[in-house]
Formats: sequence, structure tokens, C-alpha cells
Amino acid sequence: MTLTASAVWEFVQAERARLTDDLESSTPRDWATPSLCPGWDVHDVLAHLVDSARTSRIRFATRMAFARFDFDADNATGIARERRTDPRETLAAMRAAVPLTRSPIAPRPTRLVEAIVHGEDIRRPLGIAATYAPDAVAAALAYQVKTPTAFGGGRERVDGLRLVATDTEFDMGAGIVVRGRAVDLLLAVSGRAVSAAAFDGPGAAQLAAG
Repeated sequence: MTLTASAVWEFVQAERARLTDDLESSTPRDWATPSLCPGWDVHDVLAHLVDSARTSRIRFATRMAFARFDFDADNATGIARERRTDPRETLAAMRAAVPLTRSPIAPRPTRLVEAIVHGEDIRRPLGIAATYAPDAVAAALAYQVKTPTAFGGGRERVDGLRLVATDTEFDMGAGIVVRGRAVDLLLAVSGRAVSAAAFDGPGAAQLAAG
């Protein structure tokens, strides 16, 4: 994927719209379902996505200074701000945010990571199947593999591993081979729980264990 601003935002906006469509018929039980993101339920993740979509670079810098550069504290504040009492109001806020092109101070590929990983954080626990543009997933995965965990990536998790995607052109790293769908590799590299059965190769268990 060519990581131009227009290409990235076209993908992100389409994913926001698709996610809101997927959640239209959600029940109260669905909203309270634990997501793949530790400590957050489905409603929390959606509120985080609304907050991120509405946050400009200047606002992000101001918020981080206020939070004393504690990303977890800032995320918690953002969720509290955007999480409505009625989840359907949060969903409406997400739909209203679909066309926005604001972004925190972060490299462009993080927008792809956020859309895909948080999309799966919500969808997988609810049993909603989704496919993503392979080149977008590969670009997100390449970014996560090179980025330290302290900055939201997963470089340390793949130390000593060679990741090979079975559904798109992606082969990165040196060491024990792990094969799997790019989206499953992306989730595991991003610290999400993925069954070792999703992977093949001698490094499967190591990657799944995180």
C-alpha cells in the first residue's frame, strides 16, 4: 500500500463506516462484552475510536502534557469523555466522525493499525467476521514489527522470529518461521491474544504466547 495521506484516510474512513454498520444491531450484552484489548469492553473501544477520530495534533499535545505523558491515563480520560450512557449515542458519535481526518502526533501507519486492530478488538469477541485490504494489513504489520512496545508496537514480541503471511506478500524478520494470515500476525504482534492454531511453523507457540 502506498502510504499517501489520501490512501490512508480513504481506508480509515471506510473502516469506521463499516464498523458502525456492524454494530447497529448490538445488544446491551454485546456492548459489555470484554474486547481483545485488556481491560476494555466493546463500548470502551468504540469510545476510544471516537476520541481518537476527534483529536487533532495540537489537542493531543495539550492532553499529553496535562496527563504528564502517561498514554494510559490519557486514553482513560478520552474514553470517559466520549463514552455515552447509551452505547447507541456513542455509535452515533462514531458515525458522525467517519469523515474526519484529524490525527494525534503519530506516524501515518498508526491510523491503519488503529482501524484494523481495534476493529478486531470489537469484532472477534462478538463473532463478527471481517476481511481487510491485504496491502493495508501488510503495511500496518510492517510498522508494528519495527516499532517498540513502549510506543504501541511489537518489536520485542517478534525478536528472533521471521513472520510470513500466507494471504499477502509479507516476509519480515530473521529467525524461527511463523506463518499465518496477516491480520492474525498483526494482532499477535500488537499484543492481542491469538490462538497458536492460527499459525504454522516452529515459532507459532512463541508468537501466540506474546
